[in-house]
Formats: sequence, structure tokens, C-alpha cells
Amino acid sequence: MPRLRFPALVLIAVALVGCGSTDEDTYVERPVEEIYNEAYDAALTGDFKKAAPLFDEVERQHPYSVWATQAQLMAAYSLYQANNYTEAVNALDRFIQLNPSNPNVDYAYYLKGLCYYEQIVDVGRDQKLTRSSLESFEEVIKRFPTSKYARDARLKIDLTRNHLAGKEMSIGRWYMNRGQYLAAINRFQRVVEQYDTTEQVPEALLRLTESYVALGLKDEAKRTASVLGYNYPGTEWYEDAYALATTGEARSQTKGDDGWFGWDLGPF
Repeated sequence: MPRLRFPALVLIAVALVGCGSTDEDTYVERPVEEIYNEAYDAALTGDFKKAAPLFDEVERQHPYSVWATQAQLMAAYSLYQANNYTEAVNALDRFIQLNPSNPNVDYAYYLKGLCYYEQIVDVGRDQKLTRSSLESFEEVIKRFPTSKYARDARLKIDLTRNHLAGKEMSIGRWYMNRGQYLAAINRFQRVVEQYDTTEQVPEALLRLTESYVALGLKDEAKRTASVLGYNYPGTEWYEDAYALATTGEARSQTKGDDGWFGWDLGPF
């Protein structure tokens, strides 16, 4: 009897496989204008989760049509609007690779930067996305300096650089709180040298002065305070640095629980 059952089981399996093929799996070609307009209407109403696969369908069904290239970019835009940033970046990379001379490729680079930019987190966390955003916006400026997106790209470059400098400052303060002044100096010097146009520089010079004083490097402390005074004269940063370099104390402050000279160095 077992031998008689085996062919029957095979027939049942074949029947099940046949049942698994439904009308839903059948390829139905639609006019390109119909698919694109449906996708575009979905995007206009804010239904980007619906729009993205429809734009993909335009390219899938009509890869050589004049609509296909634009649909690629619109699919990436829809993914971006739906906060599917990873998929959007992948779609944009593909668009850039396939269409390097397309008149909208500058927007593709810019949109890629936005995908990273909108995921930037506070300075206490990893800044990989911030660096990726900076690199993408720099590509816009480098490749398309006259693009209408270049101005905003430059603004966001300044913001990302300031954010990265803030990360270095945060790590430097963390080292200072633990008396690891050499490690702190490396971080503050990086701010001064690599992010010299950011608003973090005056504090970085002050913290360098403080670190040099703590290590007994008086000449280095005075030299750093002089740089601070030359570039930021009349500021409280310079007044504190000058007092440190000349007296070893920051004006009326003394060593306390909040730092070597009484500053609250903040958490990392």
C-alpha cells in the first residue's frame, strides 16, 4: 500500500503547484501614461508609499520609454518623502550611475544629501550620517557650482561641518573631565585645523589653552591664547584664555568639581 500512495501524493503536489499560480502573478502590461499618471497623482496627494512602486512599475514595464528615466527619479523622491532613506539613496545612486548626463542629476546628488541630512543625530552619537551628508553636498558644489541647489547645499555644508566640530568638542571635553589632556588636545586641534570656519573654534582655542596650562606647557598656552585674541578680540573666550595663560586661572574661577578651572565641561 505505501507504494500505491506515493504516486497519489505526487499528483496532489502537482495539483497544489498548479493552484499556486493565480491571476495575480500574471503580467498585465498597462499604457505607460496610465501608470505614470497614477503614480504622479498618488504623489500629489501625499501617498508616497503608493507612488514609489508605481513609478518603479513604469520603468519595469516600459524601460525604454521617455517616461522611464523620470520615473526613476520620481521613485527615489517618493521613497525620500516616505522616509525610506536607505532605499531612496540606493535608487538615487542607480539613477546617477545610469544617467550621469541627465539634466536633473544635480538634483539627484542634492536629494541624496538630504536623505543623510535628515537623519543627523545629536553630537553624543555616531556621526557617520553627518559625514555622508557633507560628502554628498560637497559633490553638488564640486560638480554643479551654478546649480539652483548649490546655495542650499553650501548652507547645509556649513551646518554639517559645525555639527562634526561639535562632536569633536564633545569628545574633547569628555577627555578633559578625566584629566586626559593629550587626548583632549588632539580633538581640539582637529577642530581648529579641520573646522576652522565653524562657531566651535573660539571654545576649542580656549580649551587648548586650558589643557596646556594643566600640563604645564606655558609657552603653548600663551601662543594659543594669542591666536584666540588675534582672531576673536574682546570676547569672553579670549579674556578667559588670557587669564589662564598669564595667571593660571580663568579670571575669578578656581579649580572645582566642574573642570580643572571651574568650567562645566558637559557630558559626552
